[in-house]
Amino acid sequence: MLHGILDNYGVIPLRTANLYASLANYNSPKDKISYMEKKGELIRIKKGLYVCSAKIHGQLLSRELIANHLYGPSYVSLESALSFYGIIPERTETLRSVTFKRSKKFQTQLGLFEYQSIPKQLYAIGFKQEFAGKDYAYLIATPEKALCDLLLTTANLKFSSKKSMLNFLEQDLRIDFSAVKWNTRIVQECAKAGKKSKELLYLKEVLNECV
Repeated sequence: MLHGILDNYGVIPLRTANLYASLANYNSPKDKISYMEKKGELIRIKKGLYVCSAKIHGQLLSRELIANHLYGPSYVSLESALSFYGIIPERTETLRSVTFKRSKKFQTQLGLFEYQSIPKQLYAIGFKQEFAGKDYAYLIATPEKALCDLLLTTANLKFSSKKSMLNFLEQDLRIDFSAVKWNTRIVQECAKAGKKSKELLYLKEVLNECV
Protein backbone atom coordinates (compact mmCIF):
# COMPACT_ATOMS: atom_id res chain seq x y z
CA MET A 1 0.00 0.00 0.00
CA LEU A 2 2.83 2.39 0.89
CA HIS A 3 4.49 1.97 -2.48
CA GLY A 4 1.11 2.37 -4.17
CA ILE A 5 0.79 5.79 -2.55
CA LEU A 6 4.29 7.17 -2.95
CA ASP A 7 5.18 5.79 -6.35
CA ASN A 8 2.58 8.19 -7.77
CA TYR A 9 5.19 10.89 -7.21
CA GLY A 10 7.83 9.00 -9.18
CA VAL A 11 11.04 11.04 -9.34
CA ILE A 12 9.33 14.37 -8.58
CA PRO A 13 10.60 15.94 -5.33
CA LEU A 14 7.91 16.25 -2.66
CA ARG A 15 7.50 18.41 0.39
CA THR A 16 6.75 17.37 3.95
CA ALA A 17 3.09 18.37 3.51
CA ASN A 18 2.79 15.93 0.58
CA LEU A 19 4.28 13.14 2.66
CA TYR A 20 2.04 13.87 5.62
CA ALA A 21 -1.03 13.76 3.37
CA SER A 22 0.09 10.47 1.79
CA LEU A 23 0.89 8.90 5.16
CA ALA A 24 -2.20 10.21 6.97
CA ASN A 25 -3.32 6.67 7.83
CA TYR A 26 -0.23 6.11 9.97
CA ASN A 27 -0.38 6.97 13.67
CA SER A 28 2.78 9.06 13.34
CA PRO A 29 3.60 10.16 9.79
CA LYS A 30 6.69 11.92 11.18
CA ASP A 31 8.07 8.66 12.59
CA LYS A 32 7.23 6.87 9.34
CA ILE A 33 9.16 9.47 7.35
CA SER A 34 12.19 9.00 9.63
CA TYR A 35 11.92 5.22 9.24
CA MET A 36 11.73 5.51 5.45
CA GLU A 37 14.82 7.71 5.46
CA LYS A 38 16.76 5.11 7.46
CA LYS A 39 15.59 2.38 5.08
CA GLY A 40 16.79 4.41 2.09
CA GLU A 41 13.28 4.70 0.65
CA LEU A 42 13.23 8.48 1.06
CA ILE A 43 16.13 10.85 0.41
CA ARG A 44 16.14 14.18 2.21
CA ILE A 45 17.35 16.90 -0.17
CA LYS A 46 16.97 19.73 2.34
CA LYS A 47 14.71 20.46 5.30
CA GLY A 48 11.15 19.91 4.14
CA LEU A 49 12.04 18.51 0.70
CA TYR A 50 12.43 14.83 -0.18
CA VAL A 51 12.57 12.53 -3.17
CA CYS A 52 11.56 8.87 -3.29
CA SER A 53 14.45 6.53 -4.03
CA ALA A 54 14.51 3.82 -6.69
CA LYS A 55 13.34 1.38 -4.00
CA ILE A 56 9.92 3.04 -4.32
CA HIS A 57 9.57 3.78 -8.04
CA GLY A 58 12.40 1.86 -9.74
CA GLN A 59 13.47 4.87 -11.85
CA LEU A 60 16.70 6.82 -12.15
CA LEU A 61 16.60 10.13 -10.29
CA SER A 62 17.01 13.31 -12.31
CA ARG A 63 19.36 15.77 -10.62
CA GLU A 64 18.19 18.41 -13.11
CA LEU A 65 14.57 17.97 -12.01
CA ILE A 66 15.66 18.10 -8.38
CA ALA A 67 17.62 21.30 -9.06
CA ASN A 68 14.46 23.01 -10.37
CA HIS A 69 12.60 22.11 -7.14
CA LEU A 70 15.42 22.68 -4.67
CA TYR A 71 15.60 26.45 -5.22
CA GLY A 72 13.51 28.46 -7.57
CA PRO A 73 12.48 29.90 -9.81
CA SER A 74 15.53 28.46 -11.54
CA TYR A 75 16.67 26.45 -14.51
CA VAL A 76 19.77 24.40 -15.27
CA SER A 77 22.40 26.43 -17.14
CA LEU A 78 26.11 27.34 -17.29
CA GLU A 79 28.57 24.41 -17.57
CA SER A 80 25.89 21.89 -16.58
CA ALA A 81 23.76 22.75 -19.61
CA LEU A 82 26.78 22.98 -21.91
CA SER A 83 27.86 19.51 -20.78
CA PHE A 84 24.33 18.15 -21.25
CA TYR A 85 24.31 19.29 -24.89
CA GLY A 86 27.81 17.89 -25.52
CA ILE A 87 29.19 21.37 -26.19
CA ILE A 88 32.02 21.05 -23.66
CA PRO A 89 33.89 17.78 -23.03
CA GLU A 90 33.86 17.86 -19.22
CA ARG A 91 31.15 16.17 -17.20
CA THR A 92 30.22 18.60 -14.44
CA GLU A 93 29.83 17.17 -10.94
CA THR A 94 28.25 20.33 -9.53
CA LEU A 95 24.76 20.92 -10.92
CA ARG A 96 24.70 24.62 -11.83
CA SER A 97 21.58 26.70 -12.44
CA VAL A 98 20.57 30.34 -12.76
CA THR A 99 17.92 32.24 -10.82
CA PHE A 100 16.87 35.87 -10.38
CA LYS A 101 16.94 35.35 -6.61
CA ARG A 102 20.08 35.39 -4.45
CA SER A 103 22.96 33.13 -5.44
CA LYS A 104 23.05 30.02 -3.29
CA LYS A 105 24.67 26.59 -2.81
CA PHE A 106 23.24 23.38 -1.38
CA GLN A 107 25.36 20.37 -0.41
CA THR A 108 23.07 17.33 -0.48
CA GLN A 109 23.22 13.54 -0.48
CA LEU A 110 22.88 13.79 -4.26
CA GLY A 111 25.77 16.21 -4.72
CA LEU A 112 26.36 19.95 -4.82
CA PHE A 113 23.74 22.23 -6.36
CA GLU A 114 24.78 25.80 -7.17
CA TYR A 115 22.60 28.75 -8.24
CA GLN A 116 23.95 31.92 -9.84
CA SER A 117 21.88 35.09 -9.76
CA ILE A 118 21.18 36.96 -13.00
CA PRO A 119 18.90 39.99 -13.64
CA LYS A 120 15.22 39.12 -13.96
CA GLN A 121 14.97 40.43 -17.52
CA LEU A 122 17.83 38.10 -18.56
CA TYR A 123 16.36 35.17 -16.65
CA ALA A 124 13.27 35.26 -18.86
CA ILE A 125 15.29 34.67 -22.05
CA GLY A 126 16.28 31.34 -23.55
CA PHE A 127 15.13 28.33 -21.58
CA LYS A 128 13.03 25.30 -22.46
CA GLN A 129 11.62 22.03 -21.15
CA GLU A 130 13.61 18.81 -21.33
CA PHE A 131 12.03 15.49 -20.44
CA ALA A 132 13.42 13.26 -17.68
CA GLY A 133 12.04 9.93 -18.82
CA LYS A 134 8.56 9.76 -20.31
CA ASP A 135 6.56 11.56 -17.65
CA TYR A 136 8.61 14.37 -16.12
CA ALA A 137 10.13 17.56 -17.51
CA TYR A 138 12.58 20.10 -16.12
CA LEU A 139 13.73 23.55 -17.24
CA ILE A 140 17.14 24.03 -18.86
CA ALA A 141 18.83 26.88 -20.71
CA THR A 142 19.19 26.66 -24.46
CA PRO A 143 22.80 26.18 -25.61
CA GLU A 144 23.13 29.87 -26.48
CA LYS A 145 21.67 31.05 -23.17
CA ALA A 146 23.95 28.73 -21.21
CA LEU A 147 26.93 30.42 -22.87
CA CYS A 148 25.47 33.88 -22.24
CA ASP A 149 24.84 33.01 -18.59
CA LEU A 150 28.44 31.82 -18.23
CA LEU A 151 29.78 35.10 -19.63
CA LEU A 152 27.37 37.14 -17.51
CA THR A 153 28.18 35.44 -14.20
CA THR A 154 31.96 34.96 -14.53
CA ALA A 155 33.76 37.80 -12.78
CA ASN A 156 36.56 39.75 -14.50
CA LEU A 157 35.83 38.18 -17.88
CA LYS A 158 36.33 40.83 -20.54
CA PHE A 159 37.09 40.68 -24.25
CA SER A 160 38.47 43.30 -26.62
CA SER A 161 37.64 41.61 -29.91
CA LYS A 162 35.85 38.75 -31.64
CA LYS A 163 39.21 36.96 -31.84
CA SER A 164 39.73 37.08 -28.08
CA MET A 165 36.20 35.68 -27.59
CA LEU A 166 36.94 32.86 -30.04
CA ASN A 167 40.18 32.03 -28.21
CA PHE A 168 38.33 31.84 -24.91
CA LEU A 169 35.64 29.54 -26.33
CA GLU A 170 38.11 27.27 -28.11
CA GLN A 171 40.99 27.17 -25.63
CA ASP A 172 39.42 27.72 -22.21
CA LEU A 173 36.02 26.08 -22.67
CA ARG A 174 37.07 23.71 -25.51
CA ILE A 175 33.71 24.17 -27.16
CA ASP A 176 32.52 21.89 -29.93
CA PHE A 177 30.76 24.38 -32.18
CA SER A 178 29.27 21.59 -34.30
CA ALA A 179 27.43 19.98 -31.36
CA VAL A 180 24.27 22.06 -31.84
CA LYS A 181 22.59 24.42 -34.28
CA TRP A 182 23.04 27.89 -32.79
CA ASN A 183 20.21 30.41 -32.48
CA THR A 184 22.03 33.73 -32.24
CA ARG A 185 18.78 35.68 -31.80
CA ILE A 186 18.86 34.56 -28.15
CA VAL A 187 22.34 36.09 -27.76
CA GLN A 188 21.07 39.30 -29.37
CA GLU A 189 18.18 39.44 -26.88
CA CYS A 190 20.59 39.06 -23.98
CA ALA A 191 22.86 41.79 -25.38
CA LYS A 192 19.91 44.20 -25.55
CA ALA A 193 19.43 43.82 -21.80
CA GLY A 194 22.58 45.91 -21.33
CA LYS A 195 24.82 43.80 -19.10
CA LYS A 196 28.14 42.87 -20.79
CA SER A 197 26.52 43.73 -24.12
CA LYS A 198 29.89 44.19 -25.87
CA GLU A 199 31.05 40.71 -24.87
CA LEU A 200 27.72 39.17 -25.86
CA LEU A 201 27.87 40.80 -29.29
CA TYR A 202 31.33 39.30 -29.79
CA LEU A 203 29.82 35.95 -28.87
CA LYS A 204 27.06 36.48 -31.41
CA GLU A 205 29.63 37.25 -34.13
CA VAL A 206 31.53 34.04 -33.37
CA LEU A 207 28.41 31.89 -33.32
CA ASN A 208 27.06 33.48 -36.51
CA GLU A 209 30.02 31.95 -38.34
CA CYS A 210 28.93 28.51 -37.10
CA VAL A 211 25.28 28.74 -38.18
